[in-house]
Amino acid sequence: MTNSPLSKEFIDQLKSIFDVSNVLTDPSDCYAYGYDNSRKHAQPDVVVFATEHQQIKALVDLCNHNNVPIVPRGRGTGTTGATVPLQAGVVLSLEKMTKIIRIDPENRIAIVQPGVTNQTLQNAVAEHGFFWPPDPTSAAFCTIGGNLAYNSAGPRAVKYGTPRENILGLTAVTGEGNEVKVGTYTTKGVVGFDLTRLIVGSEGTLAIITEATLKLTPLAEAKRVLQCVYSDIHSAAKAVSEIMAQPFTPCALEFIDGNAIEMVRNFSESDLPINSGAMLMIEVDGATSSLEEAVSAIQHAAKNTGLLSFREAVSKKEINALWATRKALSPALRNVAPKKINEDVVVPVSHIPDLIEGLDLLSSQHDIKIVNFGHAGNGNIHVNLLVNPDDPAEMHRAHTCLDDVFSLVLKLNGTLSGEHGVGIEKRDFVDREILPNSLSYMRKIKTLFDPNNILNPEKMFPTEKMFPTEH
Repeated sequence: MTNSPLSKEFIDQLKSIFDVSNVLTDPSDCYAYGYDNSRKHAQPDVVVFATEHQQIKALVDLCNHNNVPIVPRGRGTGTTGATVPLQAGVVLSLEKMTKIIRIDPENRIAIVQPGVTNQTLQNAVAEHGFFWPPDPTSAAFCTIGGNLAYNSAGPRAVKYGTPRENILGLTAVTGEGNEVKVGTYTTKGVVGFDLTRLIVGSEGTLAIITEATLKLTPLAEAKRVLQCVYSDIHSAAKAVSEIMAQPFTPCALEFIDGNAIEMVRNFSESDLPINSGAMLMIEVDGATSSLEEAVSAIQHAAKNTGLLSFREAVSKKEINALWATRKALSPALRNVAPKKINEDVVVPVSHIPDLIEGLDLLSSQHDIKIVNFGHAGNGNIHVNLLVNPDDPAEMHRAHTCLDDVFSLVLKLNGTLSGEHGVGIEKRDFVDREILPNSLSYMRKIKTLFDPNNILNPEKMFPTEKMFPTEH
């Protein structure tokens, strides 16, 4: 596979598959589709916008015949470079596949195309009394296809699970060009291998999703939103373990450290505490009759010597302000540092205090400012290293620090990514977590789905190890 410009004949064939207005060839038009929220960039040769399944099947056949890479993408909100077209070729945008094909309230199911945004789906199913549990903080912009490709979850995963737990079936086109329909229309089914959940989280390296059958959950009768402020991050981390050890599972349990609180203060309507070490945002949902008991149990678990205040957001304005604070964190960090290295590591909940303590030590050792927040109920902490990319010495220290962060996470029996995926940011680290035999099976699966390696090449695994020479 080469990075040479595509032939006129190839472009003409694309224009026979897609409407001419849905084929971009001018480099300036294609430029924006060469990056995602990782801010890494590679220039694609051409960008096409699919509107139906058969176009995608025809595109994959054409690209296989010409050995041209395809990088599928939604709206580019990913942070790991998974949609950056490293080998140029074709970027396939699915953002125009926006049909909600069916909402079936009786069976708690929605069938959608991959370009539907998360928020659009939530609004549509809410009219029937349901929601789809995955709720990334970019819900207003990110697509269902992207959520599935990354297995992106969000705050509610602590109680309701990730996309893998909230999908029933998929229609897709494999890298070989085969149409597959996997999964069921029922919540139980054990016929055959579970290819649905294999494709979910594969970052567009195995197949291109064209339709998804999603499992819906009834909206809770009531919700309560709580705020706990602590004198230090260690007290907050210990409280997380205690909260998750009692019987009432919150539907969200968010952790924000003191550095994050100070940085986001000017980007939020919330009345944030001054000089606090950390804050927990807790959302509890369920039947109105049971919430008082749940709130009481969580308040008791949250109490320790470091607790400074415990309050409930009563009005809708207060609740919205709290969540606005959480959603403002990533944009705020972009404003206060030229670059952030954002890692979404996960450790067992009981090891969060050890993780936080270890991160404090690494920050001091490497002289790198680290800001931590995330979905603490899952042990999913977003570790942000704030750096100046124009300072070579600082960047060197940051990458050494990052290596030590990953070592710490694995030592604590954790994983290197909880929801952002691997892409190109973490691909050279995966063999530190996954054993060689397991990686070998993964590569073989990739080859079965995509024998010519045209789907999103150079992602997820170190490239030199992707297709080793046979001896």
